[in-house]
Amino acid sequence: MLLELRQVEAGYGSIQILHGVSLHVNAGEVVAVIGPNGAGKSTTFKVIMGFIAYLGGEIVFDGHNLIGQRPNRILALGLGYVPQGRVVFSQMTVRENLEMGAYLERDGAKIRTSMEYVFSLFPRLGERPRQLAGSMSGGEQQMLSMGRALMMRPKMLMLDEPSLGLSPRLVDEVFAKTVEMARAGLTVMLVEQNAARALEISDRGYVLELGRNRFEGTGRELLGNPEVRRMYLGGDAARGGTDP
Repeated sequence: MLLELRQVEAGYGSIQILHGVSLHVNAGEVVAVIGPNGAGKSTTFKVIMGFIAYLGGEIVFDGHNLIGQRPNRILALGLGYVPQGRVVFSQMTVRENLEMGAYLERDGAKIRTSMEYVFSLFPRLGERPRQLAGSMSGGEQQMLSMGRALMMRPKMLMLDEPSLGLSPRLVDEVFAKTVEMARAGLTVMLVEQNAARALEISDRGYVLELGRNRFEGTGRELLGNPEVRRMYLGGDAARGGTDP
């Protein structure tokens, strides 16, 4: 088991969002976390990374207790994180953004090897290393954000709403790249509004509601669960998006 959360409670200031969330991710898996808005999906990622107030429970990654650890220490342990919203350094070039992802690495050869890996995974980034990130399309910025998180060659990558705001074609590409990374051996956990698509590529999934576990199972089981389909997948725009 690579990551395990046991009865985790967390929130923002005096507002508690998670009320005993438990989940685990095995090495080599793709695991989806779905649920309605306000379910606590992104909050779960943020408490794992040490960004918000932890209130109780246990979080263990690769044998290390993450409670009380700073985000840079968690990153160094091999846990990568791609926040929602295509967060890039807009006034920096593609190459500079990627180098920022490897700021903890001091070995230049390893940085170059990681950058070559990212360029092989996302060829469009390799074609324009000197382009300012802020001048790229939304889809290209999402690829850059994912590539930056890969620069430390993490054991596990957490993707928060990777398809948010993208056109159907780019949604397809994001999911295809996620599958490609997983087939290459990377463990992936993703929060995704496009729940049906996320479950289609996932080994297992969790459904959260109001900060609590509601359902869990294999991706296929959750896709076939009538209650899950009625409550969480019925209105799911499997190919929705807006950004060219």
